[in-house]
Amino acid sequence: MTIPPAGPTYPPYPAPPAPDPRHSEALAYHRLARISARHRWWRPLVGTLFLLVGIVFTLFLVYGLADVWGAARDYPVDRDGMTEFGPVAGTAVDLVAIAVAIPVVLLAVRWIGARPAGTVSSVTGRLRWRLLGTYALAALAVSVLTGAVMFLLPGDDEPASWAGWDFFLPALAVLFVLVPFQAAAEEYVFRGWLTQTAGAFLRSPWIAVVPQAVLFAAAHGWGTPWGFVDLVVFGVVAGLLSVRTGGLEAGIALHAVNNLFAFGFSAAVVDGLKSDETAADSPWQVVLVDVSGMLLYAAIVLWLARRRPPVHTAQAPPPVPPHPHFPFPGHPAAYPGYPAYPHAPYGGPHQTPYGGPHQTPYGGPPHPAHTGGPHTPYTVPHQNPYGGPPPGPSADAQEGRADGAGLPPGTGPSASASDDAGRAPR
Repeated sequence: MTIPPAGPTYPPYPAPPAPDPRHSEALAYHRLARISARHRWWRPLVGTLFLLVGIVFTLFLVYGLADVWGAARDYPVDRDGMTEFGPVAGTAVDLVAIAVAIPVVLLAVRWIGARPAGTVSSVTGRLRWRLLGTYALAALAVSVLTGAVMFLLPGDDEPASWAGWDFFLPALAVLFVLVPFQAAAEEYVFRGWLTQTAGAFLRSPWIAVVPQAVLFAAAHGWGTPWGFVDLVVFGVVAGLLSVRTGGLEAGIALHAVNNLFAFGFSAAVVDGLKSDETAADSPWQVVLVDVSGMLLYAAIVLWLARRRPPVHTAQAPPPVPPHPHFPFPGHPAAYPGYPAYPHAPYGGPHQTPYGGPHQTPYGGPPHPAHTGGPHTPYTVPHQNPYGGPPPGPSADAQEGRADGAGLPPGTGPSASASDDAGRAPR
């Protein structure tokens, strides 16, 4: 019996590659710039440049539109050529000019960072409203306490005059609408984008939050050294809470409540909203109380995080490699984590199920008289299905030498006398 030759063999399915450490580790909030499979070292830097240009453009756009609207309404103009809108409307324009930085940050994250825009809000890809409300209540309690202490501090200035309800209530309504967006915009820029930009290169959160805290203090201008320290401490505390809780909710709550108290007190006194003073101009007594309030708020947030830990890390999805034959998603050969299989299910494109065109199913050589087409999965005429030479005479044909049974016409004992005696039939 002839043993058929071995058919075509395929290499074993390759083992999965070693996991990429970027996709195997749980990423903290400040490391979320690396969550995308398309992350490259230059994306945070180019995104920062885009953010800077976008914020400057939106500032000019908002103030330009405000000047056009003010000129159309015949508002007065100051010595610098800026429209005088009044304390409430002017404050509203300033708050809107800062608030429009939020869409600029989201565009930078989505377009330049090549990752979901919600990853700048939290590790869950969205702003967690329940946590935001909880932290806002804590910030409100701390702000009431620190505000009461500040009223007891001695002051050298004359007592401020009450502005009146007809001014205070409309101003308070405008502040309640716009201040949360202004505070959130600053958090998205400094504790959001800039912290994650530093975290793309620095693993330690303690180091990653320092650059944005210094830039945050510098953006408020230089007043007193104590005021600068106060702003730096605020930036560090808010940045570390963002890393610990996995999102911007703690920083937004503290920042919004603090600014509402500050702007609300300014609106309650005559010409309070016209003042150019910021937290950078605070004396050391106010800074001491303010820093104590920040630390108390941080302790409350950390205590809440220990009681009911929020999600504070995110798992990066593994990249899906392209497949040369079946690139569409969901194909078994394109499972995430595995390289492309070098063969299609039957050996490759434009190949028969058994190894190649014009080939028998058992691996034999192609027959020169093949007429079955390039993709015929069965043996062609006149070919041994086991790949050997064409078959010899059958047993019936051999027995037919005696009785002629099973022999082709013209062979056997009844053949003509011209045939050679004893020649085997073909």
